[in-house]
Parts: sequence; C-alpha cells; structure tokens
Amino acid sequence: MVYSTEETAGYDIAEPRADCMIQSMRAFGYDLPTAIADLIDNSISAGAKNVWLDLHWNGEESCIALVDDGCGMTAETLVTAMRPGSRSPLEVRDSRDLGRFGLGLKTASFSQCRRVSVGSKANYADLAVRCWDLDYVTACGQWRLLRSGSKIFEHYLPLLFEKPSGTVVVWEVMDRITSGTVVNSAEHHSLFLARAAEVKEHVAMVFHRFLEKPAQLRIFVNGEAVMPWDPYLTKETATQLLAEEALTIFGERLHVRPYVLPHHSKISPETHRAAAGPRGWTAQQGFYVYRNHRLLAAGDWLGLGYHKEEHYKLARILLDIPNSMDAEWEIDVKKSRAVPPPAIRRDLRRLANITRKHASDIYRYRGARIHNGPVDITFLWQKRVRHGKVSYEVNREHPLVKDLMCCGAGAGRKVRALLSLIEETVPVPTITMDSAENPDKHEKPFENAPAAVLQSVLRETYRALRDSGLMRSQARLRIASLEPFHNYPELIASLDDEEGTD
Repeated sequence: MVYSTEETAGYDIAEPRADCMIQSMRAFGYDLPTAIADLIDNSISAGAKNVWLDLHWNGEESCIALVDDGCGMTAETLVTAMRPGSRSPLEVRDSRDLGRFGLGLKTASFSQCRRVSVGSKANYADLAVRCWDLDYVTACGQWRLLRSGSKIFEHYLPLLFEKPSGTVVVWEVMDRITSGTVVNSAEHHSLFLARAAEVKEHVAMVFHRFLEKPAQLRIFVNGEAVMPWDPYLTKETATQLLAEEALTIFGERLHVRPYVLPHHSKISPETHRAAAGPRGWTAQQGFYVYRNHRLLAAGDWLGLGYHKEEHYKLARILLDIPNSMDAEWEIDVKKSRAVPPPAIRRDLRRLANITRKHASDIYRYRGARIHNGPVDITFLWQKRVRHGKVSYEVNREHPLVKDLMCCGAGAGRKVRALLSLIEETVPVPTITMDSAENPDKHEKPFENAPAAVLQSVLRETYRALRDSGLMRSQARLRIASLEPFHNYPELIASLDDEEGTD
C-alpha cells in the first residue's frame, strides 16, 4: 500500500488524549524494586560510576530520589528523554545499551508516583529541569512538560553542583506507596523501611555483576553501599561449575554456565542464609537470564516444563543473551521476564536436565561429589523401586555390614532380620514432612556426635576391611570412599599404624 502525505489524502489525526493516556501508562505492572531498577538502567547507560538512592520518609509527603554521576543531558536531550516513546524499539542499539522501548523512565516513574522531576547537566553545561505532573496533565488535557520542579526536588539539586555532569530524578506524590500513611506512625514507618530493604535486596541481585567490579559501579541506598548478591556462590570451593556451552541461534551467540551450589553442610550458616536470595532457596532455582550483564529473570525454568522442587534447589544456570535478541526473547518494558525462542528450547532442556541431576545428587547425598573422582562413594543406604513404589535398603556390600553377616550362621540370620526390620520401618512420611517444613535443619552424619564415637565406628570399619583380606594401604583407600568417612580425611590420615607396614 502506498501512503500519500498530501493534504488531500483521506485521513484523520487521532492523537491519544493526554489525560487518559498518561493514566494508562501507570498500569505496566511494576512494583517498587523493578521500577527503581529501571531508573538505574538509565544511569548505567549514561556511564555512571556511582548511583545514590534516597528513600525519604515523611508520611504522604515521602519521596524517592536517585542521583548519578553519569554523562547527563542537555535541555534538548532531556526533553527527548522525558517524551513517552522517545525511541523506537526497532532501532539498532549499542551492544551495551540496557534500554529498548524509550518508555522506562516514564512508565517506571508513573507506576509509583504522580510527579516525577528530572534535573540534568552535561559536561559543566547549565542545569536543565523538566517535570511530569499527572494531576496537571489531567487538568489541562495536554502533554505539558513543566520546566521546573517542586521545593522538595530543589533540595536535591545541590548534589549535582559539585559534579561536572549527572542526573537527579525525584518521585513525589507517591500514591501507590505512601497514600494514607501518617508520618508519626511507627507501623507505617516500619513498612516504608521494609520496602527500602526490598529495593536494596533487589538491586543487589539485578546488578550484582556490575557491583562485583567496584571500579565499574557503586550503588548506595540511604547512604549504605549495596553489596552484590552472588547467586552462584562462586567463591565457595564446594560450588560446582559444570561444562560451559556457547549456543548459536539466528547468528547470535548465547553463553550458558550451569552451577550446582554446595549442600548447606558445606557452607557457613551466614552464607547459606544469604544465598537463599530474596525468595528463598527453592524459589531461586533455575535459569538466570542476563542481558548485557543486567539480570532479567532470576531463578526461572522459563516454561520448559519443570517444577520448582526441594531436591533441585541447588541448580542455578547463568544464561547471557545479547540485546539484539529482545524480540526473540519477548523482553518486556519492565525487563523482568524472558521467554526462550522455540529453536533453543531443546538445548536449554538438555542443560537443565544435566544440572538438575547433579543438584539432586548433591542434595540427596548431603554434599558428596558423585562420580567426580577415581573412586566412587559407597553409601550405606540405597534406593529401591518395586512395583513402581520407592523404598530404601541398607547396602549389603558395605564392609561393616558384610563383616557382621559373616559372623556365623545364627548371627548372620539375626543381622539380616534386623536389617529387614529397619528397612521396612523407615519413617518416610515423617522425614518427608520434616524436610518440607525445615529442609535445612537435618544434621549431617555424626554432626553433633562426640569425636570418640565417630573414631570408634571408623576403626571398626577399618578392622572389618583388614579382616576381609585388604592390605593396609588398600583398606585406607577403601574407607576413604565410604559414607560418611569421605568427609573426614583428617581422621583417616590419623589411623594408628597398629599393624605396622604392609
């Protein structure tokens, strides 16, 4: 179809009503943390090294301010930035750009407040100020962008005076956050502080890869530096990084790094609590999708058909995608979700299956690295499936069990009867319930037992191995492969040389 631009062409100008449209732009589904993260995206894209967030409590007069030391904007570029739909999502973006739709600043702000003021200066130029006031736009019915802010906004402007460039954004009339609150109410103040804590936690997660390099970015919330939240516990020796892969789709490369986090018995309680993340261990499992190092989806199986279950909670998979694939991944304005294209779903399922299997093994066997070395671990308990139902049995090949069963026919029968009784009466329902309610409260083997008890069991097992005909060095190697002794190499090394050398 050929479109004519002549005046005689048949068309009508159907501009959206300012009062209606600006209210509709409040309904993009942001919450406070995701809205603030959208503002920080702009600061990062502007090359900011520092971002200061101030969540100031004053009841219904509360405000939130963001200040950065990025490249700033002139009056002309500020007006463009404040225009809804300031850039086409079809434009080719810089590979480091965190934006796409030209809506983030506006929709994020409108979702939380009725007045957003922005002041900015570039390279020692004059300060430019613009303000959207939703009540004013509604009253006048026009897209009038004000050239001045309120007294509250002016309070933050001096923070820019000492900088060669930078930007300040201030939210006021925060009806979605503080409407109906009373300044001297301890309960209302506490709720506001809780929201500030949520913001800090979310920012630590979303921008952790920027924050891990202090020279790249620092973020402060109410004066406190935000520490990065590492979803993968990369500094822990017990964390397992499985085989990395580079996947190619539509000529673009994606990078995948599957991690299996340590069993809680392998890390400190403080590290375990921190690694749970904003939503808890089970909810945080899955893929972590990044676009230019900015986290989009945090702990999501991406509609691949998996459920979040307790025994897969140690599986976390890093996935990097370029910003040139926003359409294929259905990236939305909030940058809070990602949907994998059909062409890559099979590969992602394959990687998810591998990672989930390793995570399940670590979870079930309390932190042991399964089949990861020259000697496999021998476990005392084994899973058995009969007629489609699962039960558990004692491993008859365990050296201490074998030794007992060989102590004469009568003793052997009693041992077998005792083992059968133990196996048939394992309190599976109670264990399952306790695991669901308090998944990290189970003790690991001999965790609180006196050292003498563990040493006694170790020596009896060692003697059983020697009695079976193994040489001393062979018995030491064998006992190092038995659960739970493989967790106590220092005790194996201290076995007395009672029998001399082989």
